[in-house]
Amino acid sequence: MITTCPLDCFDGCSIEVDDKLNLKGEKAHPITQGYLCHHMNNFHKFARIEKPTLHGKEISIEEAISIVKEKKDKNSLYYKGSGNLGVMQGITKLAFANSDIAKGSLCEGAGSFGIEEGRGVDLTWGPIQVEKSDVVIIWGRNPSVTNSHMLPALKGKTIIVIDPYKTDIAKKADLHVNIKPRGDIYLAMLLSRMAYMEQMDDEEFIENRTENFDYFIDFVNSQPIVMLEYRSGVCMIEAQKILSIIKGKKVSFLLGVGPQKYSFGHSVFRSIDSFAAMLGLFGKVGCGVGYLSSSDFGYAKPFQSKNKKTVYKPTIDFSNYDFVFIQGGSPVNQTPCTPKIKEGLSKAKFVVYFGLYENETSKMADLIIPAKTFLEKNDLKLSYGQEFVGDMPKISDTNIGISEYELCKQLGVELKSEKEYIKEIKNSNSTLRDGRAISKIYESIPYEKEFYTDSGKFEFFDDFYDDFKEEDLEEGFYLLNSKYNKSLNSQFKTNQFLYVPICLGLKDNQTIKLSNGTYECDYIVKNDENLRDDCMLLYSGHKDSNMLTPHAMSEEGKSAIYQEIKCQIVSS
Repeated sequence: MITTCPLDCFDGCSIEVDDKLNLKGEKAHPITQGYLCHHMNNFHKFARIEKPTLHGKEISIEEAISIVKEKKDKNSLYYKGSGNLGVMQGITKLAFANSDIAKGSLCEGAGSFGIEEGRGVDLTWGPIQVEKSDVVIIWGRNPSVTNSHMLPALKGKTIIVIDPYKTDIAKKADLHVNIKPRGDIYLAMLLSRMAYMEQMDDEEFIENRTENFDYFIDFVNSQPIVMLEYRSGVCMIEAQKILSIIKGKKVSFLLGVGPQKYSFGHSVFRSIDSFAAMLGLFGKVGCGVGYLSSSDFGYAKPFQSKNKKTVYKPTIDFSNYDFVFIQGGSPVNQTPCTPKIKEGLSKAKFVVYFGLYENETSKMADLIIPAKTFLEKNDLKLSYGQEFVGDMPKISDTNIGISEYELCKQLGVELKSEKEYIKEIKNSNSTLRDGRAISKIYESIPYEKEFYTDSGKFEFFDDFYDDFKEEDLEEGFYLLNSKYNKSLNSQFKTNQFLYVPICLGLKDNQTIKLSNGTYECDYIVKNDENLRDDCMLLYSGHKDSNMLTPHAMSEEGKSAIYQEIKCQIVSS
């Protein structure tokens, strides 16, 4: 049978499953092309939660559901993570309509907000489109780890990588720009200013399909070039190299979440989008800017609910609640400022964890309820990295755990059948291309006909605010937060080292203490020649990856700002 990978990833792989539940990539699928990532190749090797427990003692599923039913409407919070991106995972919102709901983003929110400001909607720019480009600019993204099915589309292209870390793909690129953290917006403005000086702006596209270009270019031209070079860490000569490579070419930008992990992350992405728009790189073959798209745009949303109150994940305080229900996520590990998260959860009167795997959050839960895997329930996948819609039929039966749909039913929610919901969502915005379902939005090239702003045109940015103090830029180390190739955030096999620049002269496996001025934490280090001298790196999923990240939220997009901080070594 054929199913689709549920994981939080660009690729949305199509998977062949045999009678023994062995998994392999579907060769005929345009994206998957027969291979899977490390996570799916080893899916059955990772121990799952098999039995419900209450304060560490095994109980029945029926007892667990009864406890939730009794407590869920009393000063309660519903918190859903993104361990599984199937659309049916959101049905549990209906069971917690009388609870507060945790929204906001621990991932892409600031960048998405900035893109939507300029384009109206964030549409995907996937491998099929990138394949038609001449040049690909990979900006703060590492497809080798987070988007491996993009790699075939990059063959034969001229590659520019903009990243403060020298990734594997940066080592093979035609140009690696070793940008300073927080410098992305300044580089985008530097490139825009220099491109305008060289008359690279697409006057016809600007005239017919954009708004506010004059304000944008006046603003960019008002920024001192020396300041743009200093703040970006990129000199004019290197910026000129970028422009000489892309001039007159079909160019794709692939943006990762790294450049928007700052207070002004929305402006960062709007500035990059504006640079691409002034060059006319939208709505044309081989020309576009790709990020994590609004995968459900245009689709029916039957699980919307009006909750009592919205609180935001980056600055959440669990201590305000008597009952907390956490589904498919690990806020103790993934949410900024771990000390505040742990303190809050320890003060919440009753915490439920509903998921597949043990983690730092499940260890703090009073009640643990095992979930079913994607092979054991019906679902549908709308990918944020490409246009295909993935069916996820139930393939195997098990007595382990409970599905989100069944949980809702047992909590007394009146529901249609699973197949009715899936059919309603899929049919609301899908069509066929070569026998495979795709979103109707991608019948034509994204933005070929229109942008989705009120004006129907791309809207340039013309201002931003950066309050990161100049004097802070000279001291300490930026703490980068990146994805690891064998883990997916807190799932699977995590990496437990702090990576440091070799200029510090530290020894591998040495323990050092870092401080952010409020909290301190001990880390075991490894030297990494691929880091800038002013950076250290922790992979997402490290047990203390967020001990020192700030308890704060982006200006727009309600997003975590993991890299808005510099840390100091206090002992080694």
